[in-house]
Amino acid sequence: MKTNELKKKTRVLLRCGWYATLEDNLKGNTRYAKVEGYVTEIGSIYSHDIVEYLDNNGTWQKVEHTDKQKNLKKLVNSIF
Repeated sequence: MKTNELKKKTRVLLRCGWYATLEDNLKGNTRYAKVEGYVTEIGSIYSHDIVEYLDNNGTWQKVEHTDKQKNLKKLVNSIF
């Protein structure tokens, strides 16, 4: 499944190892999510940082990224 197909309230695993719950149904390079890290915060995350999602059967599934999301990841990584 592509990150653009993930719906609101979907549980996701981020590249850094933290978990998040999506808070929007939008598509694109950023998503709005409730992230559970050192503290729990709501804010924007990059779609390319989503690596897995929890499906209806309770199984973690890998996500696919669009070409635009892959290109943004390369750009962001080259800056930092």
